[in-house]
This record gives sequence, structure tokens and C-alpha cells, in this order.
Amino acid sequence: MPQSLKNQYRDARARWKLLTLYQKFEHAVILVLTFLISTIVALAVWNLALKILLSIVASRDFDPSDYAVFQALFGMIFTVIIALEFKRSLLVVAERRKSIVQVRTVILLALLAIVRKVIILDLTTTEAMQLLALAAAILALGIVYWLIRDQDRREGALSP
Repeated sequence: MPQSLKNQYRDARARWKLLTLYQKFEHAVILVLTFLISTIVALAVWNLALKILLSIVASRDFDPSDYAVFQALFGMIFTVIIALEFKRSLLVVAERRKSIVQVRTVILLALLAIVRKVIILDLTTTEAMQLLALAAAILALGIVYWLIRDQDRREGALSP
């Protein structure tokens, strides 16, 4: 059964009193950043919706399967997804589930950013070395993500 709002508020105040001055400062900064990112995400979704609607209404030849349109749309969508994941990682820290931002979350954000870059790349003008560098970055981040996930599983199996 979910806690009542009054009980949640009381518990939050009790936890707040236990925090050190720096932890209170850190928590306040995280809450401000969360608010700012939420505002940016809301504006980005609004902007994306307007662009899509205006493209459909203003242009009879709007074709989402066109590669350039696909690149633009999914580039914007991935930007919103990256911002949402960043906001979620801040909320995890704010709820004190973990005392620091997890490396796994940072690696995931980096992977999302590179995937976004690959999606919006114009392959006709991209040099082979740039593609090789992106592929190497994806491979390296994937390996690090796998290693961290594997380590987390082993630590979870060892803890009582």
C-alpha cells in the first residue's frame, strides 16, 4: 500500500535532518538540476511535437522514411532520451539510493550520445577514420558497461 503524502513528507524531513551540511547542499543542487533538466525536457518535447506537426501540416511531401527526416527526428528524440536518463540518474542520487552517480549510468549516457551521433551522421560526407573512431568508442564503452554489469552481479551474489 502506498504511503500517504503526509507520511512521505514526514519521512523526508526526518532524513533531511540527518544529513550533513554538505549533503544538504548536494541534495539542493541535485534538486535544482533536476528541475532545470525537467524544464528542458518538457520544452524539447514541445518543440519536437511542434516541428513534427508543422512539418505534416505545411508539407504535403513529408516522408518520415526519408533518411534526412529520419535523422532529424530521431536525433531530437535521442536528445530527449539522453536528458531523461540524465535526470533519472540525478534522482537516484537525490533519493540517496547511491551516494554517488554510478559509473554504469555515465557509460550508458555516453553510449546513448554516440548512438545519437551515429544516427544523425551523414554517411556521404563522413570520413572513414571518424566512423572507425565512433566504432571503437562504442566497442570500448560496451566492454566497460559489460564489465561493470558483471561486477555488479558478482557483488550482488556475494552480499547477504
